[in-house]
Amino acid sequence: MKASPRGIAFIAAHEGVVTKAYRDVAGVWTIGIGHTAAAGAPKPVAGMTITRDEAFAILARDLPAYERRTEVALGAVAQTVFDGAVSFDFNTGAIARASWAKAYRAGNLAAARSGLMDWTRAGGRQIAGLVRRREAEARLIFEGTYRTIAPAARVDPAVLAYQKQLAALGFYRGALDGVRGPVTKAAVVAYQKSHPDLVADGIVGPATRASLARDMALRTSGVAASTGVAATAAIAAVAAPSDAFFWAAGAGLAALAVAALALAVRYRGELARLFNQAIGDRK
Repeated sequence: MKASPRGIAFIAAHEGVVTKAYRDVAGVWTIGIGHTAAAGAPKPVAGMTITRDEAFAILARDLPAYERRTEVALGAVAQTVFDGAVSFDFNTGAIARASWAKAYRAGNLAAARSGLMDWTRAGGRQIAGLVRRREAEARLIFEGTYRTIAPAARVDPAVLAYQKQLAALGFYRGALDGVRGPVTKAAVVAYQKSHPDLVADGIVGPATRASLARDMALRTSGVAASTGVAATAAIAAVAAPSDAFFWAAGAGLAALAVAALALAVRYRGELARLFNQAIGDRK
């Protein structure tokens, strides 16, 4: 079997079509529609760019391996089921060992759907984007609908998530309302401009999401992120250590002077007596 045009569009909608190479959450260079060197040529490298047409051409070359694995894992299935399962394997590479696929082939659809939703974690934590993708794949596999997202809510959880990330990294000071307004877009553009490997278009696609996740991981681990105020201060300190040294030295001397003055005021009577005694001894 082959993925249908709607199935290919479904995959592209979730992977994103990125025309400039970027590093994913794991730091792997990626370009186009989720293409990495592991899938074959071309090998994504820093600064590499392609067109949208080239992105879909690369996807067409990448898909057969996933299509073959999906057909072996599930056998003959409806096109919607096949498309959803290819999307899952394209994202995880795990169709051959996934328990949900075995349950589906055995006819246990409830267990299959529940098992599919177990694949929502990366790096030991649940990822909101993976939850949304598994839900969309479940609707495609078990309900036969290509709708990629749930009905829109007033508060978009995805927007709220990156608003919080941008705020934590010092780029966003607006309301955490889950609404992609002009303030949120401006914060996204500012963040993207601070990363040379990102396109400053105000769109939080796969490349920007991966970059935000890396910066947040660094922040959580106690390491200064590669951008923002903390990084600027660190770079300045490294670039001009002498200024930092002399500032610290000056601050230390000032503190000693204040302490000495306080002691002099507190013990001024005793100091005067000792001074007068010393003058008398010299006479």
